[in-house]
Amino acid sequence: MTERSRRFLFVSIDALISDIAWQVSRAGNDVRYCITNESERQIADGLVPKVDNWEDHVDWADVIVFDDVLGQGEKAAALRAAGKFVVGGTAYTDRLEDDRTFGQQELKKHGVSIIPFEEFSDFDSAIEYVRANPAPYVIKPSGEAQNIKRLLFVGQEDDGMDIVHVLESYKAVYSDTVKVFQLQRRMRGVEVAVGAFFNGSDFMMPININFEHKPLFPGNIGPATGEMGTCMYWSGPNKLFSATLAKLKNRLAEEGYVGYIDVNCIVNGNGIYPLEFTARFGYPTISIQSDGISMPIGDFLYGMASGELSRFKTRTGFQIGLRIVVPPFPYDDPKTFSANSKGRVIIFRKPMREGIHIEDVCEVNGEWLITGHSGVVLIVTGMGLSVKQAQAQAYQRVKNILIPNMYYRTDIGDRWYEDHDRLHAWGYLREA
Repeated sequence: MTERSRRFLFVSIDALISDIAWQVSRAGNDVRYCITNESERQIADGLVPKVDNWEDHVDWADVIVFDDVLGQGEKAAALRAAGKFVVGGTAYTDRLEDDRTFGQQELKKHGVSIIPFEEFSDFDSAIEYVRANPAPYVIKPSGEAQNIKRLLFVGQEDDGMDIVHVLESYKAVYSDTVKVFQLQRRMRGVEVAVGAFFNGSDFMMPININFEHKPLFPGNIGPATGEMGTCMYWSGPNKLFSATLAKLKNRLAEEGYVGYIDVNCIVNGNGIYPLEFTARFGYPTISIQSDGISMPIGDFLYGMASGELSRFKTRTGFQIGLRIVVPPFPYDDPKTFSANSKGRVIIFRKPMREGIHIEDVCEVNGEWLITGHSGVVLIVTGMGLSVKQAQAQAYQRVKNILIPNMYYRTDIGDRWYEDHDRLHAWGYLREA
């Protein structure tokens, strides 16, 4: 239970924040949850109290939490200006994520090294560019199309011909969907992200170092997904942080930004090269982080939104989180979802739900059912003083879950063993 029960209003487009709303509600706070996308509104039914129109509940709330970019930052900033305690972005921080080119320009403006890139609004020009400048590239859609994670393509061939073939395919199929995209030179090294919570005036300590696992299958094989799992730990400020996020502190303070911000990077012996911003909570990142924050998550959100919290305690060691998904994930196929997944019961062999976080789930007559349409079902977490201990706890918890046709990666955290050695050799993880 929290020391004091507070009123929280959660505002979501696509029901991303369901797990945190559920945690805050279970801790004894008064919660109201609005999902604006009608096709997602049944998510968290029976678990979190819902409202249809969040604007009607602004005066009621002690804290308002927005869970996305895509225009939500402007609403959050307006409410903060009116005196409300709000977790959420601004038009500026939304643009850092939504407009990839702007995000890279802002990094460069603040003295951060970036990877060379070009922006395109048609596929023919991009194909001509690769033919004229043969090299390995990454295709990165901008705007709303970047939410279709499988469209991100990492080239493997030094002459860029695999990129040419993919661009020709995208031209035939996705011309109406992908309006703007980047071709970014592929940089080889370790992919690592550094993130921190910001309380309106400064970064809250400690920071978070995390290693995402995006492809669908173990061994980084298969289509890109939003995220299949993450390995993370908490740290004092280090070289990775000071070379990237720390340089934006004053700009974020000018905006009065409140929330989590993360920059994913490729690093090697030559330097640190940021790839992209996440200017909001990450998913499933925030659910994994919530297990490692040593205070009730409602108190944490209130302290961040009020600006009163500047340092918080975290559990030592490592945290692992993995996603359990069902067909048609990561594809959008309503017929397959209805036939194989929708309404299926989530069975727990033993009545233990520690380390279990909800995604597209609802509760009916005491049973958890799969709902929504995406096929993301649960996040399962584990903690330990070593990565191996955290992995063992997470995968032991997975064994307690039975869902027909469920699948998940079996190697979340394995990257750490090799990546850790290289990052330490280069000095990026040493605390400043």
